Amino acid sequence: MKITIFGTGYVGLVTGTCLAEVGNDVLCMDVDQKKIDNLNQGVIPIFEPGLDAMVKENYQSGRLRFTTDAKMAVEHGLFQFIAVGTPPDEDGSADLQYVLAVAKTIAEHMTEYRIVVDKSTVPVGTADKVKSLMQSTLSARSVGIEFDVVSNPEFLKEGAAIADFMKPDRIVIGTDNPRTTELLKALYTPFTRSHERIIAMDVRSAELTKYAANAMLATKISFMNELANLAEHLGADIEHVRNGIGSDSRIGYSFIYPGCGYGGSCFPKDVKALEKTARDLGYQADLLGAVERVNDRQKHVLFDKIHKHFKGQLKDKTFALWGLSFKPKTDDMREAPSRVLLEALIAAGATVQAYDPEAMSETKRIYGDKAGLILCKSQTEALNNADAL
Repeated sequence: MKITIFGTGYVGLVTGTCLAEVGNDVLCMDVDQKKIDNLNQGVIPIFEPGLDAMVKENYQSGRLRFTTDAKMAVEHGLFQFIAVGTPPDEDGSADLQYVLAVAKTIAEHMTEYRIVVDKSTVPVGTADKVKSLMQSTLSARSVGIEFDVVSNPEFLKEGAAIADFMKPDRIVIGTDNPRTTELLKALYTPFTRSHERIIAMDVRSAELTKYAANAMLATKISFMNELANLAEHLGADIEHVRNGIGSDSRIGYSFIYPGCGYGGSCFPKDVKALEKTARDLGYQADLLGAVERVNDRQKHVLFDKIHKHFKGQLKDKTFALWGLSFKPKTDDMREAPSRVLLEALIAAGATVQAYDPEAMSETKRIYGDKAGLILCKSQTEALNNADAL
């Protein structure tokens, strides 16, 4: 099948590459000329285990191509995937300007039936906005071309995205047209041969499913961090507690590990966006607000412990920091707890010697030559003359 992907970021590049891997003819479009030039030269803009080799293999086979030509992209694929960013606005809502810009572009250039697939994480009702904008754009062209808008949210874990796409737990398809549902089922057949993974539903339910999944996982993390802090006050061992509750099949062991709080591009953004959606409807989503507050507080817990241990005397101390990305096997540092810690230590007059196997370039991009931050070439180097790890 011929497929167009708008956006060559994390979701777009993984989606396009995996669809090409099973034999589809995929054209990825991006407005960033430098990114497209790099991709055409084999330079991958993100780190994801296995992605580099898969992109190069499919590019060389001709199944995966990259362009900045929007008209060519719209002409190419029956399926037009929208996989652009939806960054949070100041009020926490998802910024849909890039999604809507793509929708308008598709409507400006389409000459025959197209299936527009919202792959980006978007608020409930986005498909309606996309459909309305495309219809008005087509009307301005004085043409009547049929199209469908579908919600097909991604469920990719950074560091395991290839496996998640190739062997998915589920594939959620939200449509209002039975014919479109069948076409999408055919598209995803190579990924569902051993088990039926497709869950078909209406568009709005599919849009909400993505937010609900991330909010649920974020809730489990904040709950366990709250319990860990309480256990410390009570003299209990949170690891014993975790094993005790995880053995209950209704709870399970996934996402009940206490830590420094969640970060990344999804959980913080999606919890805030869902809470904002609730506020706009006049509903106070108290639990979602609590999840965010607990997470924000948790990111400061480690610094508070260090501050207490050294009796507030952090000036001229040196701290080794292993791990900068928000999770292993990625270079993504968006809202990473490590940033809160290193910035607090440096503000207190300490020096931070940091190492991460994948995120050193990203750290350099974010912090440049920040005073008090030393980027090391190995874990061992980060330990040199350190007062604490």
